[in-house]
Amino acid sequence: MAERILLDDRLTWRGIAAVAQGLPLALSDGAWARIEKARHIVDALVARGIRGYGINTGVGALCDVVIDVNRQQALSRNILLSHACGVGEPLGSAETRAVMAAQIANFAHGFSGVRRETVEALLALLNADLLPVIPSRGSVGYLTHAAAIGIVLIGEGEVRHEGRSISGREALNCLGMAPLVPQAKEGLSLVNGTPCATGLACLALSHLERLLDWADAAAAMTYENLGAQAGPFAEAALVLRTSQGLRQVGANLRRWLTGSALLAEAAGSRTQDPLSLRAVPQVHGAVRDVFRQLADVVDRELASVTDNPAVTGTLDAPEVHSQAHAVGAALGLAMDSLATAAAELAAISERRIDRLVNPLVSGLPPFLAWEDGVCSGFMIIQYTAAALVAENRRLAAPASLDGGITSALQEDILTHATPAADKALGVIANLETVLAIELLAATQAYEMQSRQGEKSARTARLFDFIRSQIETYRDDRPLNTLVSAMRGILRDETAPFRLDREQ
Repeated sequence: MAERILLDDRLTWRGIAAVAQGLPLALSDGAWARIEKARHIVDALVARGIRGYGINTGVGALCDVVIDVNRQQALSRNILLSHACGVGEPLGSAETRAVMAAQIANFAHGFSGVRRETVEALLALLNADLLPVIPSRGSVGYLTHAAAIGIVLIGEGEVRHEGRSISGREALNCLGMAPLVPQAKEGLSLVNGTPCATGLACLALSHLERLLDWADAAAAMTYENLGAQAGPFAEAALVLRTSQGLRQVGANLRRWLTGSALLAEAAGSRTQDPLSLRAVPQVHGAVRDVFRQLADVVDRELASVTDNPAVTGTLDAPEVHSQAHAVGAALGLAMDSLATAAAELAAISERRIDRLVNPLVSGLPPFLAWEDGVCSGFMIIQYTAAALVAENRRLAAPASLDGGITSALQEDILTHATPAADKALGVIANLETVLAIELLAATQAYEMQSRQGEKSARTARLFDFIRSQIETYRDDRPLNTLVSAMRGILRDETAPFRLDREQ
C-alpha cells in the first residue's frame, strides 16, 4: 500500500477515500505553483479594483455591495464566522478527512486564489489528524460544513484529536502555527464549492464497492441452501443481455457455486426459482453498472473547479469569473442514484433472508431455530432487515428535488448535493447490516440442511471462516451481537478471508 497520496494533477475518488481512511496527503511542486499563481491573480484584482464577487463585494444577496480594500480582511473573517452555523451531531473522522482532502484538491487546481499558507495549514491539520468538528446538519449545499473547517484556521471552532476536544487555537498551537488572518477572497473560497458533497460521495463509493462482492457471496450461500436451479447463471444465457455488471455477477456466482453437490442434488426439482434468487445477476449487475457510471461523475467533479468566482489570466490582465460551478447538481443526482441502487441491493437481500427463515418455502427448520416454539431463532432478525429496507425506501427519496429559496431570492434553486451524499451513506450502512443478517442466516442454514450434498469449495471456505469468528446461534445471547460481529467482518480489510475482486 502507498505510504501517502500525492496530489499532482488531480485526485480520483479512490485517492480521497484512501486519505479518509488515514493515509497522509501531499501536494506536488506543480500543485503548489498553481496555488501561488492564482493568489497572485487575486492580489492583482484587488490592486486594480476589479470587481469580483466575495473579493471586494458582499456575498449572496449582498453581491452588489462593494467592499473597500481596508475592509476586505474583515469580510473574509466575517464570512467564516457567520457561515459556521451548522447543527446536529458531528461528522465522523473518515467523513471529515474526506471533505478536507476534497477541499485541498479543489484549491490545487489553481483557480481559487487562496494563499499557500492557507492550504499548508489545512494540509497540516489533516495529516496530523487534528480534525475540525463539523456539524452534520444545516447545509443545503456546502456552506456550513466548510465554514466549520475554515474557522479553525483563524483559531476558532473545535477540533478533535486522540479522543479529546480542543479549540481551533490549541490545534494550531500543536502545529506551531498562529491563527491565520484571511485575506481577500479567502473567506469565500473556504466555504465555497462542492468538496463537502464530493468528499462524502467518495466515501459512499468506497463503502458500496466493498459490499458488492459480499452481496454476491451472500446470494450464492442462500441460493445453495435453498436448492435453487443453477441454469439462470449459465454464461450462454447471461450474454444475451448487454450489461458488464450482469456478466461480472454471473461469473462471480459460477465461481462461488462450482462443484456444489447441494445444487446438483436439487437439479430439476422445479422449472424456475423466485426472482429474488433467479434475478441476482440482473439486479446485482445493474447496481454494479450504476456504480461505474456514478464513479465517473465523482471523478469528473474532482477534476473540475467548483469555486465561485474562479480567477484566471495573468498579473497584467487578471480575470475573475462569476458563474455557478459551486452548484453540485451532478453530485446530487449521482448520490440520489447511488442511494437507490444500494437500497435495491438491500431489498433483494431481505427477500432472500425471508426465504431462508420462512418454513413455508425454505425446506429448513422454522426460522432456523434449534427448538420449535422454545426458540425463535432468526424470526425477529428478519423483521430488522425489513425495517431497514423500509427505512432505505424513505431515504432513497431524491434530495436533489427538495428545492428551496435562500438569500432573498438570490439563491433560488438548491440541489442539495451534500444531503444527498449524506443519506446515501445512511442507505449503504443499512445495506451492510442487511447483508450481515443474510450471511448469518445462510451460515446457520447450512447446519440445518436435511439434504446430504456438500457445499461448493468456495462457500465451504466462507462458511468455515464465518464460523471461526461467530458461533452458531441457539437463542443463547442477544442476536444483535452476532450482527455487530458480522458487520465487523465485512469491514475488516485485514481479515484472512478475502473475497475475490473482479478487475
